Amino acid sequence: MTDTQSAASWTRLGLIAGGGGLPREILNALDPQSVLVIRLKGFADDPFDDIGHVEHSVGEIGAITRSLKSAGCDAVCFAGYVTRPDFKALRLDGAGLKLLPRVLAAGRKGDDAILRVVVEAFEREGLTVVGADSLLTRNRLEAGRLGQVSPDANAQADADKAMHVAAEIGRLDIGQGAVVADGLVLAVEAQEGTNAMLERVAGLPAPLRGSPDNRRGVLAKRPKPIQERRIDMPVVGVDTVRLCDAAGLAGIVLEAGGALVVDREAVIRELDARGLFLVVRDAEA
Repeated sequence: MTDTQSAASWTRLGLIAGGGGLPREILNALDPQSVLVIRLKGFADDPFDDIGHVEHSVGEIGAITRSLKSAGCDAVCFAGYVTRPDFKALRLDGAGLKLLPRVLAAGRKGDDAILRVVVEAFEREGLTVVGADSLLTRNRLEAGRLGQVSPDANAQADADKAMHVAAEIGRLDIGQGAVVADGLVLAVEAQEGTNAMLERVAGLPAPLRGSPDNRRGVLAKRPKPIQERRIDMPVVGVDTVRLCDAAGLAGIVLEAGGALVVDREAVIRELDARGLFLVVRDAEA
């Protein structure tokens, strides 16, 4: 049992795995024998061939719950990105069908409202919903800097505005991220997610954005003020840095205690190799 687990109030964890590297990061931090991995069809990248796992559709709420309980799980953690599915084409079991009207009603308010419905559904089954940040305390970001590169005055100003824009769209339950260059808002994150937003920035006309030879612009990511952080904490990793590089950005700004970094050492190496900065600010900054 690890230090993380020894302080936990659960005995066996169900790790519901979506896309990206966060599920594997969590799995590596825990005793694999204390975890059941539930791989979400169509979302999970990792095959988890090295560990026992089951696979379910995101709409198979009853099947997921039965798998958790059959494995003796008393807690569940949602990790990895999952985009809003096409509810008309979604494979649903009985429990999923029963939950669907509440999900559709919540969906009119925003993604965070949907996540709260999902959390409540698992809590009603007697499962403790555990946040990824509580399992990866070493991956939490405190105020400061990662890597060797520091922002100049222009980048600091862009970071200020990008953080403000990210907070505003978060209040509307739109997204977690924004990109600002020379005071101009180049993009805000919506349903496409951070990676697709950065790809969109990379496709903008060269005069609007930076380049590897003349870096301009900052990506800001921060939690929504109303966010259910146990299920949707902002995450950055090597792919984030590479996409920022491809978009010609100067760096990244995050909120202290409001984001997780996947594979910190690799992220730092990537930042330094590409000449980007990553700064972490206190929430009130």
